[in-house]
Amino acid sequence: MKAKNRDQSLSDSRELDGSYDQLTDSVEDDFELSTVCHRPESMDKLQEQTKFTKKELQVLYRGFKNECPSGVVNEENFKTIYSQFFPQGDSSMYAHFLFEAFDTNKNGSVSFEDFVFGLSIILRGTVNDRLNWAFNLYDLNKDGCITKEEMLDIMRSIYDMMGKYTYPTMQDDAPRDHVESFFQKMDRNKDGVVTIDEFIESCKKDENIMQSMQLFDNVI
Repeated sequence: MKAKNRDQSLSDSRELDGSYDQLTDSVEDDFELSTVCHRPESMDKLQEQTKFTKKELQVLYRGFKNECPSGVVNEENFKTIYSQFFPQGDSSMYAHFLFEAFDTNKNGSVSFEDFVFGLSIILRGTVNDRLNWAFNLYDLNKDGCITKEEMLDIMRSIYDMMGKYTYPTMQDDAPRDHVESFFQKMDRNKDGVVTIDEFIESCKKDENIMQSMQLFDNVI
């Protein structure tokens, strides 16, 4: 029974990356199973649970497996990978917040399933789905509301990630000014926190936010 489960797991993985090779099957079984500590769910199940096609999932899995051969990525590796996209700045803090949002099981690692579930929402979700995901990113302590301090932490991490040599040059107080402006729009009842309803309502009324969300529609 255990050998059968191992075979099925390996088959599912190869179905995802399209790399099945009968000629080397017996060699790869032992090698792959000894180095991989997590295998993704079957293709059919991932298609049902996300809004990606089989081909898109295969492309995503190849990229994920190339960066994370073990099948999971921890926070430090996630930060290293993410930093490659923002060499001009320090992306470590924003990558930390992003990792927390992808690590839905809170076990200190992100699997391929975690990755594609989050990506499916960001790229293919409804407006409400995307805004809920964004709210969860900003709600650092997961208490159901966003404080100025939480939003400021996120904003500072974004400014750090963009780098100090952007043009025009950003002022040191720019993140705080940005947060103050956001809270004036979002904190409708002026109680010092932004709820999920206030967040979604305000974002939907902001033309710039709605346009920026549409930029993700055809990423893959």
